Amino acid sequence: MTPDEMARLHAAGFDQGRPWRADEFESLLASPTCFGVWTDGAFALGRAVGGEAELLTLVTDPKLRRQGRGRACLGAFEDEARTRHARSAFLEVAEDNHGARQLYAAAGYAGVGIRPNYYRRADQTVAAHLLSKALTSILSR
Repeated sequence: MTPDEMARLHAAGFDQGRPWRADEFESLLASPTCFGVWTDGAFALGRAVGGEAELLTLVTDPKLRRQGRGRACLGAFEDEARTRHARSAFLEVAEDNHGARQLYAAAGYAGVGIRPNYYRRADQTVAAHLLSKALTSILSR
């Protein structure tokens, strides 16, 4: 998936806040610590360093949601993080993003903190929930 495709999908998938631009995706993907995984209509972007992986963004085309594409990308993100020797993964998710919070809970992510007033909305701010998960070895799964 190209940075332009990622930017288009990101803009379609997030109706709150500013979507990321193609040059931002290109810059992130140029870093040796960052990586992207995708399937038709969805992608995840993450980074792994120092035994930890961070999910930077995960997006599914709104017309293709609830078909397992986000779950598949999350699993692929975790697998790639393991190959990069990450022992844990973390992410942040908006308090009002109920679908994503359900996905992460079902995948075994647990709350480790809250950042109040983190995301700006047109008429309010929303907390970010910090979630984490231990990543077991691919060989032990």
